[in-house]
Amino acid sequence: MKLGMVTYQIGKDWSVAEIIEKCQATGFQGVELRTTHAHGVETTLSADERAAVKQQFADGGIEIAGIGSAFEYHSDDAATVRENIEGTIETAQLAADLGCPGVKVRPNGLQLDKGIPEEKTLEQIGVSVGECAKAAADVGVEIRVEVHGRETKVPSRMRSIIDHADHDNAYLCWNSDFGEVGDDGTIQEAWHLMGTKVGLVHITELWKTEYPWRELFSKLKGVGYEGYTLAEISAANDDAERLMHYYKALWDAYQH
Repeated sequence: MKLGMVTYQIGKDWSVAEIIEKCQATGFQGVELRTTHAHGVETTLSADERAAVKQQFADGGIEIAGIGSAFEYHSDDAATVRENIEGTIETAQLAADLGCPGVKVRPNGLQLDKGIPEEKTLEQIGVSVGECAKAAADVGVEIRVEVHGRETKVPSRMRSIIDHADHDNAYLCWNSDFGEVGDDGTIQEAWHLMGTKVGLVHITELWKTEYPWRELFSKLKGVGYEGYTLAEISAANDDAERLMHYYKALWDAYQH
C-alpha cells in the first residue's frame, strides 16, 4: 500500500509546486487532486498545460493518484444528471492526459422527500456510474464511487449502486467513515458488502481509535491491495507539514 493525500481540505490552498514540495518533504507518495481548488488542475487546461502538470509531478517524483471530482447523479432533473455524466467523462479524459489512474465521483442523496423510492434513485445513480465507467475505460481510467452522502453512504445502498453500475471499471472508494463500524466494533459487515469492489481508500484521523484502522489495513493486505490510502485530513497551512510528518509515522506504525 502507498500513502498519499487528498487536497479536499489539507492542500486546498496550495499550488502544484507546493503540493509536490510538501509530499516530498514528508514521505507522501501521491495525491488526489480535488477539483475547484487553488492548484487549478481542471478540464479547462489546454493540452500543453496538461502536459506541463504531468511533467511537473513526474519531475518531483510524486504520483497523481486520481482526480477528486464532485460529480453526482441523484438529481430528479434529467438534464442535471446528464450534465454530471458528461462532466465525469471530460474529467476522465483529463485524468488520462495527466497519466493518473482514476476519477472519484460520489452519490450524495436520495429523493425520498419527493416521493421517489430509494431503489429507483440508487438504480439511477448506478446506471449513470456504469455509463461513466464504460466511457472512462476507453481512455484507461477507473471510476471510483466514494462511500458518501448522509443517506447513500450506507453499505447496503453503496452495494446496490455498484451492482446497478454493472461494469468492471466501476469501483468503490472506501471512505473510512465511522458508519462502517458495526455494533461489534468491526467493519466486517461493511467489508462483506463493499470489500470486493474497493479501488481506492480514503483514510481520516488515524488517532481516532474508535475506527478499527488495524483491521482495515489487515483486510486490504488480505486482498492484495497495493493502491493508495489517501489522507483526508485538515490542517492549518502554517503547520501542515509538521502534521504530515506525524501522520506518516503513525501510518507506518499501523503497517506492522
